Amino acid sequence: MSQSNTVIMPGETTRTRPQRTSYARQEALAGIVFAAPWLLNLLFLTLIPLGASLYFSFSEYQIVRAPVFWGTRNYVTLFTNDRLFIKSLWNTVYMVLLGVPLRMVLGMGIALLMNTKVRGRALFRTMYYLPSQVSGVAFAMLWGFLLNPQYGVVSNVIWSFGVRPPLWLADPLWVKPSFVIMSLWGVGGTMIIWLAGLQSIPEVFYEAAEIDGAGRLRRFASITLPLLSPTTFFVLVTGIIGTFQIFTQAYVLTAGGPADASLFYALYLYQQAFQFFKMGYASAMAWVLFIMIMALTLLQLRLARSWVYYEAER
Repeated sequence: MSQSNTVIMPGETTRTRPQRTSYARQEALAGIVFAAPWLLNLLFLTLIPLGASLYFSFSEYQIVRAPVFWGTRNYVTLFTNDRLFIKSLWNTVYMVLLGVPLRMVLGMGIALLMNTKVRGRALFRTMYYLPSQVSGVAFAMLWGFLLNPQYGVVSNVIWSFGVRPPLWLADPLWVKPSFVIMSLWGVGGTMIIWLAGLQSIPEVFYEAAEIDGAGRLRRFASITLPLLSPTTFFVLVTGIIGTFQIFTQAYVLTAGGPADASLFYALYLYQQAFQFFKMGYASAMAWVLFIMIMALTLLQLRLARSWVYYEAER
């Protein structure tokens, strides 16, 4: 007769291990059930479309016909025989180089003001933040009215100084600066992030610096900026990613004109996919955009080691 190796401790029964095993299985099953919607979303709305897009980028695919694999021809055409691809990429890079720094500086400036102890600052914070919550189409229509060269508010203000305003959205020279000005409308969202970063800095640092005789500029340069570096890094990365995907304003207001001066990358991708039905070509453009954003993000992560200081390093 075989002997059991189970050791029964005082106060313990042989049913303890099966009960624990059953309870662990129930917990695991409950976890899977609750995670299932997210997992299904990841599978059917992210991973499968991602794989299909990668395949289509190497194919000739025009929706009405089945995709035909033809190698790297889409990518070769993009970089060697598509003037509008280079044009749209430059327009987008222009917005990144000019718009992102301006939004960062303005957002930080407003956050510094909103971090001071003044009466009604909660109301002012709300007023600065609310415009960033306006939907994309409504936001574009509003600025289309404000920048109208005949009856727009901005043009009328400039006329009041005896200066002839530009045509804004109808002038190839001014259309991209106009979109940069529009982007400043949503600086309230960035302001909230800066404000959270400012309020995370211990007040004792400023008190010690003030005792040592440091002025406001010195305290800002030696305390505020270094301790805000994680916030700066976050705002920079998300700002670049968001600007590379600018679409709604250009689609509603200019459709890429005049003279393709506002043909941004995402808008040109949309045109290839849903106006010209070149899904394979648009998929190649999407993967190029993904690689560019990924490369820029990894580069920033690498460079951040030399200027971003986190709480554990203080």
